[in-house]
Amino acid sequence: MKKRQLTLLSLVLMVFTSIFNFVNIPRAFYLMGYAAIIWYVIAAFCFFLPFAFMVAEMGSAFPNAKGGIYTWMAKAVNPKFAFVGIVMWYTSFISWMLNTSSIIWIPISTAIFGVDKTQSWHLFGLSDVQTLGVLASLLVILVTFIASRGLSKFKLITSIGGSAMLLASFILIVGGTVILILNGHPLQPLSFASLIKSPDPQYASVIGTLSFSVFAVFAFGGIEIISGLVDQTKNPQKTFPRGVAISAIMITSVYCLGIFVTGMFTNWNEVFNAANGSHVNLGNEAFIAMNNFGYQLGLALNFSHHVATEMGLWTARYIGFSMFLALMGAFTTVIFSPIKQLVEGTPEKLWPKLIRKTKHDLPVNAMKIQALLVIAFLLLVSFGGKNAKLFFQIVISMTNVAMSLPYLFIAYAYMQFRKKNDVGRPFTFFKKDSSAQLASIVVLLTVGLAIIFTLIAPILQGQFMSTVWMIVGPIIFAGVAILSYQRYEKNN
Repeated sequence: MKKRQLTLLSLVLMVFTSIFNFVNIPRAFYLMGYAAIIWYVIAAFCFFLPFAFMVAEMGSAFPNAKGGIYTWMAKAVNPKFAFVGIVMWYTSFISWMLNTSSIIWIPISTAIFGVDKTQSWHLFGLSDVQTLGVLASLLVILVTFIASRGLSKFKLITSIGGSAMLLASFILIVGGTVILILNGHPLQPLSFASLIKSPDPQYASVIGTLSFSVFAVFAFGGIEIISGLVDQTKNPQKTFPRGVAISAIMITSVYCLGIFVTGMFTNWNEVFNAANGSHVNLGNEAFIAMNNFGYQLGLALNFSHHVATEMGLWTARYIGFSMFLALMGAFTTVIFSPIKQLVEGTPEKLWPKLIRKTKHDLPVNAMKIQALLVIAFLLLVSFGGKNAKLFFQIVISMTNVAMSLPYLFIAYAYMQFRKKNDVGRPFTFFKKDSSAQLASIVVLLTVGLAIIFTLIAPILQGQFMSTVWMIVGPIIFAGVAILSYQRYEKNN
């Protein structure tokens, strides 16, 4: 039976839905206002496009590689480099789980109440942050328990949540345009200065502005997923580059248009400024923005204050419920998929028998150890005496840095991959080696500088421990990876 191949349209839709994330729109406006737009454009051209073609080339060269990115890096550089690289890749998902298990309670609260009430939750006399840490730990235990019994694919939940979030982007852009037309002016003043400078004092400095670049890079995260689509694409040499380019333009355009339109119904100083009593943080900014969207739409339509307030609450509830479904589906997959690839895609003798043990085709013992590890980090961070705003800032910055680090390993591996003359290349985008090397350097510089500025920014604001938390995880995991591989080399 002939395998059905992806057309240009189906490829574009698959890439778009895999990478686009609605939350990146309100988050960008919260951090940078209109000034976020230029950084999303830079990230698209200096990271998304070149990196997409790089992983596509490597993915097509090793189409049957069970180890995925481990195989790419092992063939291109060496197995030791590949093992450290895939451990760093896996570390990023540990950070993602820290982030998601903590933040998911905000959409739950918003779906029920229409607003984020997590900052008033106090279990057994614990603070709000400690309460979230305990609830997050319980969620990790529950999802691990469910996934380890084979009930691991909540594809329908993820699909419904993802579709609802895409619809939210459409609602935001159309509704924001309607508000602009009815009001006759944007609620956030628009000027040349506003396009290059953040309204948030924390991001108004040069280092602060540059540190936002890691958020822009992270907005295009997950590109490596397209590496397996090359051999599924009809006429790949022609269709794949066009599909990736169109996807990049679409994703960037929706992000930029969404950020711009957010300013049509959001006055940053009134909605997001903590100095004016706002309880916004990097966990609830999307819900506060969408609550305000519904409220401002109601006012623009000349509804009463009560009706406008209810519109705000129900808009926030919709986003909360949609995000809960999307995150829960993703969480159930992430709890087993990365650890499965790490254990099964690397040399068997690297792991003790206890960790390699499988049940329902899943490394159940490794999943249990993973759960304990995530819970340990959760409790350490949440019981570290931080307020909610700083807690979410630390957790999300940790995730951004951890999720960006593997791109450095993959970009370097691609540089070496292009020097190999004994590897077949069914798909080649960069026809000249010089252009391939230039693409690698651009990605390395873009991601590397973004990470460096993200680490420096908290220190300049007197938040030294924030930087410590961002680097401690990757350093510990890199150290464990190096020691584990040295033990493996010694024994084999």
